[in-house]
Amino acid sequence: MYKRVLLKMSGEAIKGDTPFGIDSKTVGSIAKQVKAAHDLGVEIGIVVGGGNIWRGKTASELGMERAQADYMGMLATIMNGLAVQDALEQIGVPTRVLSALTINEITEPYIRRRAVRHLEKGRVCIFVGGIGSPYFSTDTACVLRATEIGAEIVLMAKNKTEGVYDSDPRTNPNAKLYEELTFSEILAKDLKVMDATAASLCKDNGLNLIVFNMNTEGNIVRAVKGEKIGTFVKVK
Repeated sequence: MYKRVLLKMSGEAIKGDTPFGIDSKTVGSIAKQVKAAHDLGVEIGIVVGGGNIWRGKTASELGMERAQADYMGMLATIMNGLAVQDALEQIGVPTRVLSALTINEITEPYIRRRAVRHLEKGRVCIFVGGIGSPYFSTDTACVLRATEIGAEIVLMAKNKTEGVYDSDPRTNPNAKLYEELTFSEILAKDLKVMDATAASLCKDNGLNLIVFNMNTEGNIVRAVKGEKIGTFVKVK
């Protein structure tokens, strides 16, 4: 069983079946799965995306200045992080929200050693605000934080997707699910699991990845136990 993991949740996962925003029922269900893993003694860091509220890249394509749009996306991740914190603390899981952007009234500033200490004390750390700079995705922020805190693996939780496919399963019923891949294959085949910067960071730092369906009850626990689910992406 993994002892320290970094869980990456997309904003789309948080919105559930709603068109946008935060679905409290979905967040509550995620929190219960995280608690089940936490109760096993696993140290858990979480990075939350903001696509359910705002997408900086999409806004920039529509004419907004890219840096401004990305900062707005970082603020969206903070809102999502606070929602996840509330859901976890309602069921008795101690948490800390650590932000790359300074908002002292509602978050702690991200400091690597402080984050590691929180994990050692059994607190779930929710990392928000990306890396604090525009032009970097939450995938990149996720891998960077995982590397900094010494996570053994990144758990990439998807919304209603079982893992990595050779084509989009929503449009191609014959799409093939990969059980195992390397980061080199992801980059060569342009599989869109994560952006190239994040994939390269994983490859360079020896950090493996599990891509799985978060909506299947118990999958987070299965992932931290090392059971075979979804797609396992390895360095080589």
